[in-house]
Amino acid sequence: MNGNKSKLKPLAIKVLSLFSSVRLYNVALVALAQILAVIFIIAPSRSVREIVTDYKLWLIIVASAAAIAGGYIINNFYDREKDLINRPQKTLLENQVKRSTLWSVYFLLNGIAFGFGLIISWRAGLFYAVYITTMWFYSHKLKKVLFIGNLIAAALAIMPFFVLFMYYKNFYLVVLVHGLFLFLIIGMRELIKDLENLRGDLAHNYHTVPVVLGEKTTKKFYTVLTVVTILPVAALILFFETGYMNYYFAFITGALLVCLPLLWSSRRKREYLLIHFILKIIIVLGVFSILLIDLPGILERLNTIL
Repeated sequence: MNGNKSKLKPLAIKVLSLFSSVRLYNVALVALAQILAVIFIIAPSRSVREIVTDYKLWLIIVASAAAIAGGYIINNFYDREKDLINRPQKTLLENQVKRSTLWSVYFLLNGIAFGFGLIISWRAGLFYAVYITTMWFYSHKLKKVLFIGNLIAAALAIMPFFVLFMYYKNFYLVVLVHGLFLFLIIGMRELIKDLENLRGDLAHNYHTVPVVLGEKTTKKFYTVLTVVTILPVAALILFFETGYMNYYFAFITGALLVCLPLLWSSRRKREYLLIHFILKIIIVLGVFSILLIDLPGILERLNTIL
């Protein structure tokens, strides 16, 4: 019995390490966001039954999840030494899996993403091939380039939703404004991450905004992004039908404004971590708040599945 326990413990640690490497929580959140975005934003005229029974949609969701998970693995691979400085405990946990195993998982995930993309269409296959390659090039080179790293990181985060726009051929203005809002929020989060990781970035010559231009300038850029983010929020509230999601937009506007004095008074990593946490909450709540766009009709639409 004790022998079995002693064998299970290292296995459990390796499984936990692998889940940490692929950021399973983030991947699941993106998958959920994709489903809700299709139902309530991208293809609201279609019935829920039609959407959830479309096997190609599920192929897109699985392909996106596999590509994103692979992206986390390759990003961790190139950032391993830096992350030992910035987040040593988490990095040590992720190092419990051999590099050869991670490479195998990485290529398997990319193969799934590309293969499922080809089943959908050759265009989808090409999209995932470009997406996977861009994530590798970002992790290998672009992440260290001033401004470019932040822009590419934010763009890569919203690309799984772009493939849905392509699939449903929906490029309505409301969809693009939602995308702009998400892009700006993620851009703010990337700046905060750069402030958190300043020590490791300095040690390994990453040309991030705080390293090259300083913390004060980074805070100025963050402040500008906060003001700019209010513009698509105001547009969504005033010019588009967002239902009860307006309450979410009102909440996050207040949260973003509260973060500004907190940011300017921050000097230590734990204070930046608090702002990062608030931005994560904003993103997570944003996923579930999609349900508020048509709150009275949710039950009615879900009944169409039965």
